[in-house]
Amino acid sequence: MTVTDTIKRAAGVLMHVSSLHGDYSVGAFGKEALEFIDFLADAGFSYWQVLPFTIPDECNSPYKSVSAFAGNPYFIDLPTLASEGLITEEELASAGQTSPYLIESKHLALSRELLLRKAAGRARNREEILSFMAEYPYLEEACRYLALAKANSFLPWQKWKTHAFEDADYFYHAFTQYHFYQQWQTVKAYANEKGIRIIGDLPIYVGLDSADVYFHPDQFELDEKGNPLGVAGCPPDYFSKDGQFWGNPLYRWDLMKQDDFTWWRARMEHTLSLFDGVRIDHFRGIESYWRIPATAKTAKEGKWCKGPGMAFVRAMKEVAGDRMIIAEDLGDIPPAVQDLLRRSKFPGMRVFQFAFLGDPLSPHLPHNYPADCIAYTGTHDNNTLLGYVWEQDEATRRQMLEYCGYTDADWDKGYDAIFRTMLCSHAGLVIFPIQDLLRFGADTRMNTPGRAEGNWEYRITREQLRNLDAKKLRHLNTLYGRI
Repeated sequence: MTVTDTIKRAAGVLMHVSSLHGDYSVGAFGKEALEFIDFLADAGFSYWQVLPFTIPDECNSPYKSVSAFAGNPYFIDLPTLASEGLITEEELASAGQTSPYLIESKHLALSRELLLRKAAGRARNREEILSFMAEYPYLEEACRYLALAKANSFLPWQKWKTHAFEDADYFYHAFTQYHFYQQWQTVKAYANEKGIRIIGDLPIYVGLDSADVYFHPDQFELDEKGNPLGVAGCPPDYFSKDGQFWGNPLYRWDLMKQDDFTWWRARMEHTLSLFDGVRIDHFRGIESYWRIPATAKTAKEGKWCKGPGMAFVRAMKEVAGDRMIIAEDLGDIPPAVQDLLRRSKFPGMRVFQFAFLGDPLSPHLPHNYPADCIAYTGTHDNNTLLGYVWEQDEATRRQMLEYCGYTDADWDKGYDAIFRTMLCSHAGLVIFPIQDLLRFGADTRMNTPGRAEGNWEYRITREQLRNLDAKKLRHLNTLYGRI
């Protein structure tokens, strides 16, 4: 199977659910998600790409979660719970946000769990919820882990003193996972009916303080006390001169290969129960990964180690069948990784913002895009397109815009030329971050790698979404054969 068997020439939009507009501090699986799907369909887009649905860490990142399987309970739509009699109208009103422009993480941390616990206490379908959990053993582990974490005052699991938990705590987490799944399936079904397919995102690593490591320590590089021997990251690159010190525990790929990647198969199957396709983050680590000693001060102290390679790819393809898997192949990609990607037949990624770094043979230049790739103006780790263009020196900016056929002296009007260049390229699928469609600057950037604060906060408003010209976007998608 090749990428052309699974996708036709099309376009899509990248926006995390957390960035949806709404009235309750964060995007959710409610009517706003359906309105966004309506916009995608009206504008001639065929794909909605999201970020991981996992519970975010203390920095609000979804890439280092307490579970590779559990969903973020903040995405549960409160008005839907109110319509089901699980929260009162007064409680719903008290959950209102103070600002529509940013995710109100502090407010959510202080109040959302308390409200959802009240809803869980009113559930009348307890047996149905517990039966649902029995169908998803890894998700059930996550609920046990979260209940145990509370019983142990949220200390790292290596320091836990008790292995007993309150039934009410376990049921609360089961309740949130049940409603998370049910509400999302309603949104996904609506999208599919509208001709919109949804691409999820699968982080390559999990957090050390997670259900996955706690229940399956043999799958990770740990010492006898459960501490990591080596941790994940990447060497110095475009994003960071010191490299990136992620800190995630590393897999025992040798043991995973022996059991035919049982945990990974379950993870991929669960992910694809939520989405129509998935992006594997940091695919480069499947061929070889950057191993940093756990005692290292910076990521520069790491070294490359061999990954599972084609054996892993075959296992994931068996689970996915004809559903799309995108390989995130950005950064320094040596021939061995290129060969693995070619043999996998997964579509790789191209990013416009990497095209003008001085290499005339760059695979990120649009005239070099193959049909079996997914092309982006930028990813969640990049600046917005407007911010990127603004920050270039005059010579680079002029070269970029001339490349896109724009020669006017007023470069601020050259934005459409970049859109058209992307859309008319050979790339099978072109995806625009929502900030780029809105032509927003660097202050709406989703994430800056290596920075701990100020990330994952961006949201759109109702007015901003409504002001997008769906008719114009549909015309462009039609003009370049992407409908």
